[in-house]
Amino acid sequence: MTDMSSPEPPADPVPTGDGVTDPRFSTAAVVAVPADERVVPRKQVFSWALWDWATQPFNSVLLTFVFATLYLVSANFLPADVAAQGANGDLACSTAADEATAYCRGLADLSEWYGWATFAAGLLILVLAPVLGQRADARGSKKKWVVGATVVLALLQFALFFAYADPAFFWYGAIVLALGAVTSEIAGVNYNAMLVQVSTPRTIGRVSGLGWGLGYIGGILALVLVVVLNQFEWFGLDTSGGLAYRLIAVGCAVWTLVFAIPFFVNVPEAPAHAGVEPVGFFASYGRLGRDIVALFREHRSTFWFLIASAVYRDGLAGVFAFGGVLAAVAFGFSPNEVIIFGIALNLVAGVSTILAGRLDDRFGARAVIITALSVLIVSCLFVFFFREEGKLIFWIGGIVLSAAVGPAQASSRSLLARVTPDGMQGEIFGLYATTGRVMSFLSPLLWSLMIAWFGATYWGILGITVVLVLGLVLLLFVRLPKHQRLSARR
Repeated sequence: MTDMSSPEPPADPVPTGDGVTDPRFSTAAVVAVPADERVVPRKQVFSWALWDWATQPFNSVLLTFVFATLYLVSANFLPADVAAQGANGDLACSTAADEATAYCRGLADLSEWYGWATFAAGLLILVLAPVLGQRADARGSKKKWVVGATVVLALLQFALFFAYADPAFFWYGAIVLALGAVTSEIAGVNYNAMLVQVSTPRTIGRVSGLGWGLGYIGGILALVLVVVLNQFEWFGLDTSGGLAYRLIAVGCAVWTLVFAIPFFVNVPEAPAHAGVEPVGFFASYGRLGRDIVALFREHRSTFWFLIASAVYRDGLAGVFAFGGVLAAVAFGFSPNEVIIFGIALNLVAGVSTILAGRLDDRFGARAVIITALSVLIVSCLFVFFFREEGKLIFWIGGIVLSAAVGPAQASSRSLLARVTPDGMQGEIFGLYATTGRVMSFLSPLLWSLMIAWFGATYWGILGITVVLVLGLVLLLFVRLPKHQRLSARR
């Protein structure tokens, strides 16, 4: 078995491969979070965490529950004669007879095409995220990237107002959403890298958990507002042409801009890392390759954690990506029940994430992640084996699952911040995003294979479970060096 623990760091800086020593890989740079007792102003901490709140509606409302799911990949973008086949609600597209209709084939095509747009977004993130993060480290421009990408994200959400309910506008909506996903990820890379600026070794888990928790709660509030507007039928507004969904996108854009202002104003820019000279864009890829080799050689725990986390984070993504499908198809939830279920899960995840941040600081991020993954695996098996008991089982399992997902995500961020060499936060968090994208095929693949092999949607639960188990096993082999274990508990 390959040793996934880090060797003791060298006494001197190591060469980068071009004859220049890189201080980021020196002994002094190994402890990612400076072991000081500095006090970070609460205003900075809260303003940093509020960025998660500001951008979460893009993910929860536009990408996951409402705009893409209920509008873009729906009969709104089918030809009128095809859409009319499903107008009476008799076609559920869950039987072989229904699937043979033009209506169900049309929905399948929209889903496939949207998947290709998402795949293209993933490729862009794969290529851009680590290099842009690296350049932000060298230039001391992480905040500038967050601010710029956040503004662009808001503009893209505004642009969705022009995605009219017409087949001719489908690709417009899909491409704008995909570009929004890329922009959000680039902003998130630099935002995550700033975690060490607004926390200390004693508070990094709590601060990370606060950000994730506020994000979940912000998503809940945004979803509740959508439910209220739907319940009151938009107060008599004519919502033809998809106007309701297009106004939701505008609302998300305004939300992003307004709640990101505290971050823009109160969180300072960190200076560039001393001794690392900026290089050109394409030369950055050469430096990236050398950095990955040096990371494996000198900070092996960081390298292997990136791999392990990429696997189990894909399992975490699968829990939310396919949870709604399971609720509707396998457990017979109505559309309203699915939305209520999503709100409940986000609420539980938000609260548990904030509370788990203290456990992170007390027992260490690795312990929290291992516990959370274990709970997730048991919960998935519980839902699978007791599925015939109906909706109550899915509610119970879903609540427990959501209580574990948030802490696993937040503690992954804080653990990575702890094992990242100083001055490489942007680049490493770029790799964090990239490795997650590289492995993002696992949950969809095993989900689809299990359903294809056994012929029922609920078998997909076991596909996601396999991904979570694999990620947990890989994480168990990641061993932190002694100095990093100590810093994780300070």
